[in-house]
Amino acid sequence: MAASQLQNPLKTPSSQLSIKKHKPCFLKPRRLTVSAAHSHLNGRKLRVAVIGGGPAGSSAAEALASGGIETFLFERSPSTAKPCGGAIPLCMVDEFSIPHHLIDRHVTKMKIISPSNLTVDFGSKSLRAHESIPMLRREVLDAFLRTRAESAGAQLIPSLVTHLEIPASSLSPYIIHHTVNNSRKTLAVDVIVGADGANSKVAKFIKAGNYTCAIAFQERIRLPDEKMEYYQNLAEMYVGNDVSPDFYAWVFPKCDHVAVGTGTVCGKQDIKMYQRGIKQRVKNKIKGGKVIKVEAHPIPEHPRPVRVRGRVALVGDAAGYVTKCSGEGIYFAAKSGRMCGEGIVRASEGGEWMISEDDLKREYLMEWDKKYASTFRFLDLLQRVFYGSNEAREALVEVCGSEYVQRMTFDSYLYKKLAKGDRWEDLKMVFGTFGSLMRCKIVGRDMAAFNLQLFHE
Repeated sequence: MAASQLQNPLKTPSSQLSIKKHKPCFLKPRRLTVSAAHSHLNGRKLRVAVIGGGPAGSSAAEALASGGIETFLFERSPSTAKPCGGAIPLCMVDEFSIPHHLIDRHVTKMKIISPSNLTVDFGSKSLRAHESIPMLRREVLDAFLRTRAESAGAQLIPSLVTHLEIPASSLSPYIIHHTVNNSRKTLAVDVIVGADGANSKVAKFIKAGNYTCAIAFQERIRLPDEKMEYYQNLAEMYVGNDVSPDFYAWVFPKCDHVAVGTGTVCGKQDIKMYQRGIKQRVKNKIKGGKVIKVEAHPIPEHPRPVRVRGRVALVGDAAGYVTKCSGEGIYFAAKSGRMCGEGIVRASEGGEWMISEDDLKREYLMEWDKKYASTFRFLDLLQRVFYGSNEAREALVEVCGSEYVQRMTFDSYLYKKLAKGDRWEDLKMVFGTFGSLMRCKIVGRDMAAFNLQLFHE
């Protein structure tokens, strides 16, 4: 490739790259010890490419650009979005300044339905007056977050990334090969944030290791008005071998339709059969509805073995930040992107210094693990205990009938922290759970681990 075709921002003035001027507004950077890896970037700012324009990538790009970093946000298809149930925790609305008009529904009631159709109302008594579970469409949220990142100073590049050239030294740039309108281009940057989903190309290029993926499948169904009225502020979760061998199925309300779907790890080849199963379970509730969209997407089951290598960091689904048991990923995607962006701002002192792998691990990865690793481990344990058989799922629904269990669940989900409960109530919850599992004849090694974890949390 001719030298004139190589778009290298490390040698290109910012004015020619249309980067907006902005005032840094994030955390004050900490002073670094100057070393070879921390060279001062004379005459320019640190340049970071964020690959992937979902909640993780857009939140990272916004944090970077607002903190004084020259930021490039790659998104291959800005007009589309990942298939998603669309639930977000209440705390995300304020923490990420999500405008209320983007929210389609405020769910205040949930039903959890067991394999035998035992139904528990979840939230009608345990949610406080001001609380709800916001539901929105990913295409709406993603577009908003990308626009906000652009307003902060990030340059959006609608482009497919095809290859990364890994630098030979700690000061050499990464070269990103990408296509725009069938035209091949390259871009040189100092740092890369991989936010390109479960099938991350960035992760492959840095040899970040494999992980197990689930598959989520859903249909968006427009219902007659009288049927839609039933789901106005109601979400439903179904468990059972007929809808998923290791997860749950759902009916989530959207603006003018519902999302009906399911997910699985071990039964991916039978996903359409499980989708037929959930549609059979809800056939009377969706009768007369019209399918307007069919969606499927991989979902990571655990964090990748490597999430930082060199000057590349993975966030969101690319890093494996989707919780077991609930399958939640939107908040953790946005949060990991923001934490990574802020960490880069701190390590580079507002874009003045080159950063290293150690900086990314210290300022991003260690902070993330300290804050959320225990939550991911606990939800993994819950999934192994309660989603393994129909007997365990019956016990799960029975346990969820407790108002105390519901309150603890909502406090943890809505505000994204493990709730601290009453010791006596916790003890009763443990014995109540043990009793439910005994009745379902599945007490064993997993139960012992479950009780031990509950006492430690």
